[in-house]
Amino acid sequence: MGFCLFNNAAIAARYAQVHYGADRVLIIDWDVHHGNGTQEIFYRDPSVFYFSTHQYPYYPGTGSPGERGLDKGEGTTLNIPLSEGTSANAHRKVFTDALKTIEKTFPPDLIIVSAGFDSRRGDPLGGLMLEDRDFQEMTHQVMDLADRRGSGRVVSVLEGGYNLSTLGETVRTHIAALAS
Repeated sequence: MGFCLFNNAAIAARYAQVHYGADRVLIIDWDVHHGNGTQEIFYRDPSVFYFSTHQYPYYPGTGSPGERGLDKGEGTTLNIPLSEGTSANAHRKVFTDALKTIEKTFPPDLIIVSAGFDSRRGDPLGGLMLEDRDFQEMTHQVMDLADRRGSGRVVSVLEGGYNLSTLGETVRTHIAALAS
């Protein structure tokens, strides 16, 4: 339903499971849009945890808190819908709290970040308020979780970001945090 022809995060998760023994994969999606395709692919799969913060209500209209997975996958989907204009501090707090909860219930072998930067303040497609320093802090939190639970294994996939005057620096900040 979105802009993607292939789901890079889903392909990476399955490939890592098959070829690198990653039994428990956590996909973190901080794009402004809910990743309904990623969620659907793993909705019944207990080996992949899908966690999304996203603007809601917004396209594609999915990603309510009640969408938690089905059958064996029940409880391996966590959606945190955010209202347009949610402050960066509030956004980071729910992100931090969610990571703590996920770590207790689903310690991952590998973390994949669907790193959409259209949740940055000023992006023409969204109304969230994250700044570069927020992505830096969130990336550090992901890296800390990976160091504690996943042998430091993190893959980041660039997803969205449409403010061309800020996107390059935001991506650079994220990559620097991954490398630190």
